Amino acid sequence: MSERRARRAQVERRTLETEVRVALDLDGRGEARLDTGVPFLDHMLDQVARHGLLDLEVRARGDLAVDAHHTVEDVGITLGQAFREALGEKAGLRRYGHVYVPLDEALARVVVDLSGRPGLVWEVPFPRARIGDFDVDLCREFFQGFVNQAAVTLHVDALRGRNAHHVAESVFKAFGRALREAIALDPRLGGALPSTKGTL
Repeated sequence: MSERRARRAQVERRTLETEVRVALDLDGRGEARLDTGVPFLDHMLDQVARHGLLDLEVRARGDLAVDAHHTVEDVGITLGQAFREALGEKAGLRRYGHVYVPLDEALARVVVDLSGRPGLVWEVPFPRARIGDFDVDLCREFFQGFVNQAAVTLHVDALRGRNAHHVAESVFKAFGRALREAIALDPRLGGALPSTKGTL
């Protein structure tokens, strides 16, 4: 039996607005090295890495003098590209991940399907518009960028929460744990694709 390939990827994205580099290991230990210039985004990416047991390095430089929109969106895009590359052919994967994560009064549910089809359902009402100087609308932009490039179907629901920081953090933690579940290998599949179509 041949050795399973390392599920790693490095991707760089350069535009007139941002420069982003992502290194990702799907079979890591939850270690993160993050420097996006957006401290709250770094905090959220750390949750994804730790709870997803992903080794993740993200370096980004963007037009933060304008605002954080381009940087946050392009980090999501580049992470999605790295995720798709690291997954490879998806043989033997569980494919689906479904997780509830509480954080004090907040409760998030994230469901992911490594379907090969980009789709985002986002039902996350925030109790306020900003967390410090971070615009909460950018959370959706991050996930939309990720979904478009990773080609996954993602349902994100904040079921309750009064504290905006708790709402966001429970969502990102749940995202990491749902990915961890979906990318796990199922030995009963024997390397087959978990699809009746024969492709993902």
